[in-house]
Amino acid sequence: MWRFSRTAFSAGLILLLLAGALEAQEARFAGEIPHETYLLDNGLRVILAPDPTATAVAVNIWYDVGSRHEPPGRSGFGHLFEHLMFEGSERVPRGTFDQLINEAGGSANASITEDRTNYFATVPSSQLARVLWLEADRMEALLVTEESMRREIEVVKEERRLRVDNAPYGPASLQARFYAPYDSTNCFAYAHSVIGSMEDLDAAQLVDVQAFFDTYYVPNNATLTLVGAFDADVARDLIHQYFSAIASAPEPAEPRCEDPFRHLPVNLELDDAAARLPGAFISYGSVAVGHPDSYALNLLGAILGAGQTSRLHRRLVREERAALQAGAASNTRRGPGLFVVNTIANQGVTAERLIELVDEEIDRIRREGVSQDELERAKNRARASTIIGGQTVMGRAEALQRANHFLGDPGAYRAEMERTQAVTADQIQAVAQRYLTEANRAVVIARPATEETP
Repeated sequence: MWRFSRTAFSAGLILLLLAGALEAQEARFAGEIPHETYLLDNGLRVILAPDPTATAVAVNIWYDVGSRHEPPGRSGFGHLFEHLMFEGSERVPRGTFDQLINEAGGSANASITEDRTNYFATVPSSQLARVLWLEADRMEALLVTEESMRREIEVVKEERRLRVDNAPYGPASLQARFYAPYDSTNCFAYAHSVIGSMEDLDAAQLVDVQAFFDTYYVPNNATLTLVGAFDADVARDLIHQYFSAIASAPEPAEPRCEDPFRHLPVNLELDDAAARLPGAFISYGSVAVGHPDSYALNLLGAILGAGQTSRLHRRLVREERAALQAGAASNTRRGPGLFVVNTIANQGVTAERLIELVDEEIDRIRREGVSQDELERAKNRARASTIIGGQTVMGRAEALQRANHFLGDPGAYRAEMERTQAVTADQIQAVAQRYLTEANRAVVIARPATEETP
């Protein structure tokens, strides 16, 4: 992530050149993506966006299941299935899924967040039938055994050790993103981590894991999107052939999340054996995707903490030399999201000093607002992200999926960009005043194990 200087001049020149490139690409990649949407009788939602200029096809399926759907005692189940879905079915032996995709000249992967799990592959158009059959097969007949479950639980646990428990600032980051800012009584949906807890993973039973799959991995809880080099009529026939006979299930209950930030402010300190320098992680209670304030908050995140021209990088890293890293971002979710600030101290600097400097910069925005230059730079960054993402068939598939999942309309990604470009400096200042307050935040300090607490 981040006076007149050569660095600032170069950054400005790059932005000017980028703006020109964006104008050239915008007509194709930021305009409406021609698409059609329909439902199968079993509830599977389908989005088709054929592109005769493409050379490959993206097959992208989103399941409406993430960590927010896990009840207490079942954390990590969503993440577990991100792994189990590649472990084979009644018809496809373990290890065969990736092999068949690779042999077809394609690639496949998956990811999970709090709000959704997606499975995606990019293949030559001649291999569309193969990947659609594989996706339908594991939706209908995934084979979950005690052996495969225990094996993948150990994989997930090792992933947690590497990414969280034994990683510098991993525990503090997890606290700041999930446990500290959300009230677990009112909003357990977001008050636990995506990766899952060791205790819940160890306690997992096959019957509960299978029930999780039967509830969420059903056609009426999924959206299948195709973008790229394919014939729409052929695709419709294949989708009907492979998916229409898969049984649907009762609609899952919507996770409850009410008044999640009522317990704020929160202040925590953690000893971090893997860290060598103090860190300060701040999370402010925020809004959901599509909320009227979300667009200004997204731009505020960029102004405050994205890149070397951002306020936090300029002040904390370059001028004060108090931080090695300083960033900020708006982390919106389907339910109430967070506005996060992450900082790592320089040698001899305390976490308290980092928080003090962050507060000064935020207070300056609350009092004085932001400049028009800062606002335009943040808008160009957002616009570039949308346009560059749309240059690939998978990027366009993700844009359609995200708009469909969070806004209820696959074409709404265009309106999202327009709303972002319409944000004013006054709106930026207003959301800073409304959300970035000491009463509305969780502060998590990570102290190296050798550091004495002041």
